Amino acid sequence: MSGRAAPFYCPYCGDEDLRPSEEGHGSWECGACNRAFRLSFLGLLAKGLRPDTHEGGIESP
Repeated sequence: MSGRAAPFYCPYCGDEDLRPSEEGHGSWECGACNRAFRLSFLGLLAKGLRPDTHEGGIESP
């Protein structure tokens, strides 16, 4: 598994014209909207994901 994942779309304009930035690890530049952004992994959730019981999910006893 690779230690680095690349975004497929710009989070601001949705375009695919992305390239790594010189600002450091996880930094990207969008050629379409001329914005720079950084992606980072924050960590794992302590409890994990729980099913939603309000929208048709299964309620726990």
